[in-house]
Parts: sequence; structure tokens; C-alpha cells
Amino acid sequence: MTNRVRVTVTAPDPISREGVLSQLRRHPEVELDGDSGPAAVALLIEDTLDEAALTRLRRAVRGEGVRAVLVAGTVREHELLEVIECGVGAIVWRHEATAQRLLHAVLTTSRGGGDLPADLLGQLIGQMGRLHRGSARGGTEPPGSFLGFTKREGDVVRLVAEGFDTSEIAMELSYSERTVKNVMHGLTTRLHLRNRAHVVAYALREGYI
Repeated sequence: MTNRVRVTVTAPDPISREGVLSQLRRHPEVELDGDSGPAAVALLIEDTLDEAALTRLRRAVRGEGVRAVLVAGTVREHELLEVIECGVGAIVWRHEATAQRLLHAVLTTSRGGGDLPADLLGQLIGQMGRLHRGSARGGTEPPGSFLGFTKREGDVVRLVAEGFDTSEIAMELSYSERTVKNVMHGLTTRLHLRNRAHVVAYALREGYI
């Protein structure tokens, strides 16, 4: 089968790792452990996010040049932005890590997309809103004054932040899906961001949305 996504799985214990591997083996779209070449997606299982776990995330994305999926037991609010900025494209709660859920996260991440649980997306938006309000009180530049987003880019990013997928954004804005993908690709390239989640985090941090 062509265009299979090569995935490597790391976990703190062999039972957790084998559980995820057994879920992914059911799907022919996935090639496990990158046997025929380097992995495209690193799936990391972490119960909690200490500094060692964050270091593993950074190493996977920046050092090995792959996209990352995090399967986690908990992600505390103050850790969330750091996880996104490490380059994690998708987060899956351990208690929701079914075969279908894992596959969706891996495939979405392999295409440069983002996949966050709704509760985490809400936390991210709330966190960035508080950061922006704090910056505004400190007398920093007004929202959006230096981002250089076009109206089209801003419209797309706002809908991504609201949880719309590519097809839904295309329908909402009367664009083609290719146009939506091109907009996101242009943003990630121009701003040196890693994926959709990172674009949203950036736009929220800078007060654009």
C-alpha cells in the first residue's frame, strides 16, 4: 500500500507501548516503527508532563524532524502552550485512545493539521486571552499590529481556533479546500510555525484572534 504513514511509538513502559501498537496494527494506513525509512510521526505516551517528558517532545520534533502526537493522562493548563510550542500536532487523552481516535490523530498530524480535545482547545483560548489582556495592560502594541495576517488568513485561523476542519472552513468561507490548505501552509512557512495548533497559539498569543 502506498503513502502509508510511518509511525514510531515511545512509552514509559512496555505494556502501554504494546497497547498502542496493537491499536494501530489494525490499520493499513499506518506503518509502525518506520521499518522502511525514518518515521513521519512520533507518537509519545506520557502519564504526566515533567521536564524530562517535554525534553523528549522537543527532541522528537526539533532533533528528529518529525511531527508529534501526544497521548497523555493529564495536561495541566500551564503546560499546554509549551506542549503546543514543542510542535505537538495532536493530543489524545489516554482514556479516549481507541484505535480510531489514534488513527485520526496520526493521519491529521502527518498532514500538518492539529487535533486537540475540545476541553484543551478551550483552555488554550482562555490562557491566551489572559496573556493578551495582561500584555494590553502593560502598554504593548495593539492586537495584530505586526502579524501581517491578510483578511483571508485571519478568517481561516479564527475558524481553525473554533474547531472547524478543512472542509467546514471551505464551506463557511466559500473557498476550495485547496485554498484553505494553501492559506495554512503559507502561514506555517512564513511564520516558521509547525502546524495548525501552533498557528492558533501564535495568533492568540499576539492578540490577533
